Amino acid sequence: MRRAAVALVIAILGVAGVRGQEEDAARAGSEGFLDGYFRMVERAQASQPRWISPLFTTTPRLNERFRYDFAFQARPGGVDLANYGSGKGVELIVTDHVAVTFGIPAYLVRDAPRGTQGGWADETFQAKYRFASATEEKGNYVFSGFLGVSVPTGSGAFTADVPVYTPTLAYGKGWGTRDGGFDIQSTLGVSIPGGDKGRVGIPVVWSTTFQGHVARYFWPELEIALTHWTDGPSDDKWQAVATVGVVAGRFPIAGRLHFDVGLGYQRAISAYRTYDSAWLVTARLPF
Repeated sequence: MRRAAVALVIAILGVAGVRGQEEDAARAGSEGFLDGYFRMVERAQASQPRWISPLFTTTPRLNERFRYDFAFQARPGGVDLANYGSGKGVELIVTDHVAVTFGIPAYLVRDAPRGTQGGWADETFQAKYRFASATEEKGNYVFSGFLGVSVPTGSGAFTADVPVYTPTLAYGKGWGTRDGGFDIQSTLGVSIPGGDKGRVGIPVVWSTTFQGHVARYFWPELEIALTHWTDGPSDDKWQAVATVGVVAGRFPIAGRLHFDVGLGYQRAISAYRTYDSAWLVTARLPF
């Protein structure tokens, strides 16, 4: 499955890189499948704001890209957890209102006083439906719903053992123009295990990002995430985490292909915490 995902990414990026060079030839001939597909993608993206995706909060926008994230957490008891991938992967717009994400399983490394342990996390998928949107000139907002699913394919120490379903509502509102301004993007979701709830519980997560846009390519941000658990080891506990950071993009590469990069620092600000702090890194190739 992982090899297939990598092959799909390579194929998509190859198409995206040469797409710009083929536009003139495509206009001269009949429209093929990829021409019609990318025309639909452009239409879907043109009907929403051009905000960039935050480091942690899932954007309500529809995206067409490859994304790979890294997180390095410091946990209580001298434990460090490195997360390579964070379940991100290929995001594709499939209709004017729908996008799907095929996650690449994250690889986790837990470094504890008793030793180091590594393994794969569960496979993830997400479907996103955009109910309503308007560009910066016509209202500057987006309202969407997601359904995420994780499949218990991971290593013994890092799997939930059961499928987990995460329905989410997301909303964003902006002020300003395409060249600069400010926006708020927020999600409210609940993760529901498809079996025994004792291992992971049922977390409800409300995440909100306050994001600026300056000097064309830079998007500084502050994110606040609140989590409440029912059942599981964190039953009836609350956690609050603050993230400060910046995402830079969209830098043009070739044709449709662009590049984004971001860096952020997270800190738990509640008395109860599953981790103390974390560094976040994101790399994205929109196409």
